[in-house]
Amino acid sequence: MAASTGDLADRIGSANELAFRRLSAIEPVLVGVREARDAIPALRERVVLHAGPPVVTEALCGPIRGAILGAAVYEGWASDLSAAEALLDEGAIALRSAHDVGAVGPMAGIVSPTMPVVEVRDAHRGAGAYAPLNEGIGAVLRFGANDATVVARLRWMRDVLAPALDAAVRSLGGIPLVPLMARALAMGDEMHQRNIAATSLFCRTVAPALAERAPGPGLSAVLRFLAESDQFFLNIAMAAAKCALESIREIPHSTVVTAMSRNGVEFGIRVSGLGARWFTAPAPVVAGMYFPGFTPVDANPDMGDSAILETLGLGGMAMAASPAVLGFVGLGSMREALATTQSMREITLGQSPSFKIPTLDFAGAPMGIDIRAVVKLGIAPVINTGIAHRVAGKGQIGAGIVRAPLAAFREAVTAFAARYAAPAPVAGTE
Repeated sequence: MAASTGDLADRIGSANELAFRRLSAIEPVLVGVREARDAIPALRERVVLHAGPPVVTEALCGPIRGAILGAAVYEGWASDLSAAEALLDEGAIALRSAHDVGAVGPMAGIVSPTMPVVEVRDAHRGAGAYAPLNEGIGAVLRFGANDATVVARLRWMRDVLAPALDAAVRSLGGIPLVPLMARALAMGDEMHQRNIAATSLFCRTVAPALAERAPGPGLSAVLRFLAESDQFFLNIAMAAAKCALESIREIPHSTVVTAMSRNGVEFGIRVSGLGARWFTAPAPVVAGMYFPGFTPVDANPDMGDSAILETLGLGGMAMAASPAVLGFVGLGSMREALATTQSMREITLGQSPSFKIPTLDFAGAPMGIDIRAVVKLGIAPVINTGIAHRVAGKGQIGAGIVRAPLAAFREAVTAFAARYAAPAPVAGTE
């Protein structure tokens, strides 16, 4: 016998209240920096993680393909890019979605076995998540660059930067991330395209511990790298958001989105009450500000796991918090930014008790994207993002704003209705 409309609505309401409580109570803590293969059991032999929903080798976009080739050279699986390409095409390199194993990576999202990853754990529930260290700006692997300088930087990060950061973070007993992120939001970061305040706060936190725990000739290079990498905190924030959303990953009857991600071919979402299943649509090309000499014709369709920040309610969802980012992503005015965040309130469960937006009288950022509201109102979540050239090795060519494809949400709503047409247990309470 099918559940009545009222019964189903009550179950959804209870489940979403539970999801909102859990998200409101998150306590993600940066506990260390580890080698990826030690933190993520799936990274054995020649396995590489990528951003977005699963994708087969034949369908890889140019930037992700280029990043995989660079990772193969970095790992020593191949002597050069041509040899790496042969390995990839013959199936000797296995691919997995980072989200499927509790990790996230910006843009190409590549994580290979010996790359260092930050480890974030929720002090309240114990859920964990991982992300690679941010490489800085310029020619970097996450945008598909893969020349010798990119590989050399990755090896330095593994051999020098990661051990120093791990020693510093562990000597501090971990770094609680919500207070730092909340303060950075109040200082003008939206935590996706702008991380200057968060990176500065992070550097100020770890610098004394670095001096005490990692003295020596490498210290100045580590501090210089952090000081010059405005986006360094992005990956840590992504791991914090993934950690938070893992706490609501499988709540029966919940319609809250737990992941939004892109692999340069498809955009995908996951929904709490539907577990690990992906609902996809073609990845859009980003509208935004292109660097001189480039146009949307040069752009690869959107990619990256960094939309995990919007899934939590930051990034484009909290555009009103970051006046300085408006010009970089191509938004015309502060009035538009305020209107954008206000509209995101219509598709979310409520306001974050931790992440306050000064320009909205310190109202909380919109939190808990509800697939029903997205489809009913036709309002798609806003995502701030970088733009990669469609050809491997060309790198970043701009930044901008993209709307999540409504088709993925419609597919999720249809699947939700099919799954919960019959009575099921009410979600637990806490």
